[in-house]
Amino acid sequence: MATIIDGKKVAEEVLAECSREIEELKVHGITPGLAVVLVGEDPASQVYVNSKVRKCAELGIHSEKVVLSKDASQDEVLATVKRLNEDAAIHGILVQSPPPSQIDEEEIIRTIDPAKDVDGFHPENVAKLALEDPSGFVPCTPAGCMRLLEASGVKTSGADAVVVGRSMIVGKPMALLLMARGSDATVTVAHSRTEDLAEVCRRGDIIVAAVGIPEFIKKDFVKQGATIIDVGINRVEDPAAKRGYRLCGDVDYKDVFEKAGAITPVPGGVGPMTIAMLMKNTIKAAQAL
Repeated sequence: MATIIDGKKVAEEVLAECSREIEELKVHGITPGLAVVLVGEDPASQVYVNSKVRKCAELGIHSEKVVLSKDASQDEVLATVKRLNEDAAIHGILVQSPPPSQIDEEEIIRTIDPAKDVDGFHPENVAKLALEDPSGFVPCTPAGCMRLLEASGVKTSGADAVVVGRSMIVGKPMALLLMARGSDATVTVAHSRTEDLAEVCRRGDIIVAAVGIPEFIKKDFVKQGATIIDVGINRVEDPAAKRGYRLCGDVDYKDVFEKAGAITPVPGGVGPMTIAMLMKNTIKAAQAL
């Protein structure tokens, strides 16, 4: 039976660290500032943005929420980013993903000042991650996953790790973090088109599931005693649920639970860590002044 890795508890520990660091900055007259740009009114994106703004308020981080029309042009979004780049009160900038179809997200990311790119998606920060340069920003979700492994006492050195998913948001940076000096895992990056994916996953002492398919990872994918980090968050219809749907991860939690050694729940696992690490990155940006 698996040990549950409590993301809420670990996130609280990270946020306590953040509070102490913010107080130290304020002694020197610096208040960390985060700007969140939302293009359109996608309900899920609004929830994410509002949760980030609330967390800033709780910690004492200055925040600016910029909401642009769903019909906003590329030039409007670029102008907003450029304004925030020049704003001395703003240390971190993120543009909520995904934007509407008329927006070229890659150009937006490249326009953000790398020193304010607290999402860690700018090519300069991606390069620093690959080069193990600690001055860069690590994407928040993979950074949160690593913190969960560390807090849970999971041994990564010499371990076989399988990352299921190859996105720039989670899969690729997660693989880089796991194979970096100090982590020293042997890493396989797989995805939904990997031939005999179950067999590949069964090699893993650690499995990080970030494939974006509800309950995709079953118990036959899992080695006895493996650690499972479930990055997925999916809304699936459930007539028995009060809201008509339920949230689940990319791992079939009930199916895997008896076989895994440790596992993150959804919700309450990786999710809280993502926001906590965003706050951590914002403070890092302010400290770099």
